[in-house]
Amino acid sequence: MKTSSKDISASAIDGFRNQLRGELILPDSSQYHQVRQVYNAMIDKHPGMIAMCVDVSDIVNCVSFARENKLLLAVRGGGHNGGGLGICDDGLVIDLSGLKNVRVDTSNNTVRVAGGNLWGEVDHVTHSYGLAVPAGIISTTGVGGLTLGGGVGYLSRKYGLTIDNLLEADMVLADGSLVTVNKDQHADLYWAIRGGGGNFGIVSSFLFQAHKLKNVIAGPTLWPVEQTEEIMEWFHGFIHNAPEDLNGFIATMVIPGPPFPESLHEKKFCGIVWCYTGDPSGFDDLFKEVRDKKPLFEHVGEMPYPSLQTLFDGLLPAGLQLYWRGDFFNEIGPELLKAHHKFGSQIPSLLSQMHMYPLSGAASRVGNTDTAWAYRDAKYAGVIVGVDPDPGKAEEITEWCKAYWEALHPYSAGGSYSNFMMEEGQERVQASYKHNYQGLTEIKAKYDPENLFSVNQNIKPK
Repeated sequence: MKTSSKDISASAIDGFRNQLRGELILPDSSQYHQVRQVYNAMIDKHPGMIAMCVDVSDIVNCVSFARENKLLLAVRGGGHNGGGLGICDDGLVIDLSGLKNVRVDTSNNTVRVAGGNLWGEVDHVTHSYGLAVPAGIISTTGVGGLTLGGGVGYLSRKYGLTIDNLLEADMVLADGSLVTVNKDQHADLYWAIRGGGGNFGIVSSFLFQAHKLKNVIAGPTLWPVEQTEEIMEWFHGFIHNAPEDLNGFIATMVIPGPPFPESLHEKKFCGIVWCYTGDPSGFDDLFKEVRDKKPLFEHVGEMPYPSLQTLFDGLLPAGLQLYWRGDFFNEIGPELLKAHHKFGSQIPSLLSQMHMYPLSGAASRVGNTDTAWAYRDAKYAGVIVGVDPDPGKAEEITEWCKAYWEALHPYSAGGSYSNFMMEEGQERVQASYKHNYQGLTEIKAKYDPENLFSVNQNIKPK
C-alpha cells in the first residue's frame, strides 16, 4: 500500500529538500503546473512532489526517500512517453532533465550520455565528430526512455536498435546503491535493461557505440491513399531484400501543411520516409525501383543526419493530444492491406498517422533471447497514433486509433514494442516480452523486490 504524499510531515519534506542540490517543487509552487506537464497533453496528473535532480546524489536521495516513505515513484527523462508513465498522481516524480552531458571518445567512437539528455542534444555533439548513435525519429525524445524500451528508427537495419549499441549504464537501484552494468558487471541487469524499460532502476548515464555517419540521403515519397494496398505490398517485398544501407518506414498519413506544396495540404497518403547511409553514387540505381512506382511526390536528397532526425519536430511539439497503440507484425497480408487502406482513408485529424518500422537487417541478427527485446524475428514494429491540438477531439482520435488497432491486432505477432503502448494491462506487458518475461520477473525480484519502479510497462517481481 502506497503512502499519500499528503501524509508526510512538513519537517520530513524540509529535510528531504535540504538533501537535494536540485529544486523540490510542491503543488503550492508557482512552477508546479508548468513543470508537471508532459509531452502528451492528454495526460493530466498531479504529483505530490517533483524533484528536479541535477546529479546522481539527488537521484539516490530521491529513491531512498520514496522507498522509506512508501511513495509512488515515477521517473521522467524527456517526458515523451505516450501513456504518461513519466508522471504520477500524488507520489514523487524524479525529473532527470537537469542531468545533461554528452562526451565523445574518439579513440573508440563511444559516447557517454547523461540520463536527462534528449536525442537532439546527442546528435548535435556526435555529428561534429562525423558520428551517430541509432535512435528514433523525433529529436526531442529523451535518451533514457527510448533506449530502455529498445530504440527503433532510421538506422535500425544498418546498425541495429539503440539497445544493440548500448555498451554500459550507470544505474541507481531500488536500495539506493549505484552500480555499473555491462557484459561483465551485473550481466543479468545489462540483459534486462536492453528492452525491459525502467523496471530495474534509474540510469544516470549511458555509454553507446557510435558509428561513422555524417550525411544521409533521405526524405519522403507519397502516393494517394487509394494506392495503399499496392504500395504496402510492394514495400514489404522490397525493403527486406534491399541493402541494409537503405531503410524507410511506411505510413498512412495526412499532409498538414507547409513545408509541403499547397496542392498536397489536408490530403491523405500512403507515404514512406527513407534513409540511405551508403555511397551516394549508388543511390539512384538502388532507388530506381521506388521511382518506378511513380510516387505523386518525392523530396529525397542529401542532408546531415541531424536534419533528418529533426524533420518532424515542428509538426509534433509537446502539448498535443495523443493516443497510440502498437503491435509487432511478421507479414503484411491481404487482411492487413485492406485495413490499412480503410483506416488510412478515415484519418480523423491532420496529425494522426500510422507507421510500420522494418526490423530486418542488423536489428534481426540479434537473437530473441540475447536481450530483453523478444521480437527480433518480427518484420515490423507498428504504431497507430491519434494526434490533435484540440482537447475536444481527444475522444475522436482515440476511438479511431483503437478501431484501427483492433482491425490489425488479430493478424499481429501478439505483443508490442513497449515504447508504443499506453497503460494496457498486465496481459499486454507479458505478451510484449513473451518468452523473456519469466526471466525478467526473476531479475526484477533480485533488484527491485518491492516493485518501487512500478510506473512503467510494469514487470512484476517473481
